[in-house]
Amino acid sequence: MGATDRLDALAALVGPAQVLTTPEATAPYSCDWSARDHGTPLAVLRPGTTAEVAACVGRLAAWGLPMVPSGGRTGLVGGMTPADGAVVISLERLNRIRDVDARDMSLVAESGATVQAVQQAAEAVGRLFPLSFGAEGSAQLGGALSTNAGGIRTIRWGNARDLVLGLEVVLPDGRVLHDLRRVRKDNSGYALRHLFIGAEGTLGLITAAALKLAPPLRVRETALAAVESPTAALAILEGLQADGAELVAFELINREIMQNVAKHGARVRMPFQLEAPWYVLVELGTGARQADLRTPLESALAECQDAVLAESEEQRQAMWRLREITPECNRAEAPMENYDVSVPVSAVPALLDRVATLIAARWPEGRLIAVGHAGDGNMHISVMAPRGTTREAWRARMRGGDVAVHALAVELGGSFSAEHGIGRAKLDAMATLKDPVALDLMQSVKHLLDPRGLMNPGKLLPAATQASA
Repeated sequence: MGATDRLDALAALVGPAQVLTTPEATAPYSCDWSARDHGTPLAVLRPGTTAEVAACVGRLAAWGLPMVPSGGRTGLVGGMTPADGAVVISLERLNRIRDVDARDMSLVAESGATVQAVQQAAEAVGRLFPLSFGAEGSAQLGGALSTNAGGIRTIRWGNARDLVLGLEVVLPDGRVLHDLRRVRKDNSGYALRHLFIGAEGTLGLITAAALKLAPPLRVRETALAAVESPTAALAILEGLQADGAELVAFELINREIMQNVAKHGARVRMPFQLEAPWYVLVELGTGARQADLRTPLESALAECQDAVLAESEEQRQAMWRLREITPECNRAEAPMENYDVSVPVSAVPALLDRVATLIAARWPEGRLIAVGHAGDGNMHISVMAPRGTTREAWRARMRGGDVAVHALAVELGGSFSAEHGIGRAKLDAMATLKDPVALDLMQSVKHLLDPRGLMNPGKLLPAATQASA
């Protein structure tokens, strides 16, 4: 069967308008937000139901064609970049909220729904879907689950994995795993959903998920404070946790980022002079209507050289905007090489100190850019080029930087990939820094579920590992 006949057969499954083949139509599906790698797919399929996804996967599997899932394409490691000649399966039309149950504190949504749409569906019935990160307005649920997204509220509710009760998944042979039960206790064997969360589409395509909801945050207190060091920031965190404060977020930002935000951010007003080397954005929240969160927050920040508490919802949102626009403001300043790592919370100061020493020794013209969810140990570390440097030149100059930073994180008991996943970008790190036994087990699971390696090939598992399967 030739390519034209195959495309006609796929069009019969999903409709001709949902099979994209022209370069103009497929171009948006060729890369993720980082735009580091591009691929040229044979076609992009846009099925509208789980049954259509299953039919497409089954047909592609019979032909032996590789398949690549596509969501909101907000990733940064090339996790959805298609191999040339692969077929992209976009889940954007599977965007329905199937059910919301306020009493059960649960929600069932399809993979193409944005994280923000899921949040809004929960809010409409007086509940909270806790997962939150900067790209939530564009990122789709399936992608967030496939990469086990983290974000600003991990300190309170955990990563995406911790918010999932059940999944519906199309397997590599076209069968459908129906496991959308919304029970909190199910001791009937392996929790299969955890195989697919964080698997980056290499074991199957998540088409829907049953999710945990939480009570709404009726009282919130938010503050931005200047501190002298990451160690001083963690002292604030430790004090709040020791007092049983209801932490929602604890973000650490260095002065270089705040300066970039002040310079490039639209409608930005800094609440104080940027004189300190580090800043903390902290939020407490509770569903209790009469709770006093301000007293413990004021007490924790009493020794800070500068601290401002939000006096209104408008001020709270303005503080969070300073954090949310950091990626675009950093990009506007100069090229950077970025690393997403995690360490035990207590090791955050050591990580930042050692990275600063590394930069001074190997790339003295570079600047340390650091922001992250210090409350859970996840730091986004970048090395920024001098202004006027091209992205290509800085990438060449920083060659080996990822190896060094990743190795530091692992040496400190952490991970070389905190929340962005592996994709294509971190395959070398997987090969050299991941425990060999863990890699062997992952290989076995991959071979069991996808023996021909058709699901999102070239991602997550190093080439030698995939080949040995």
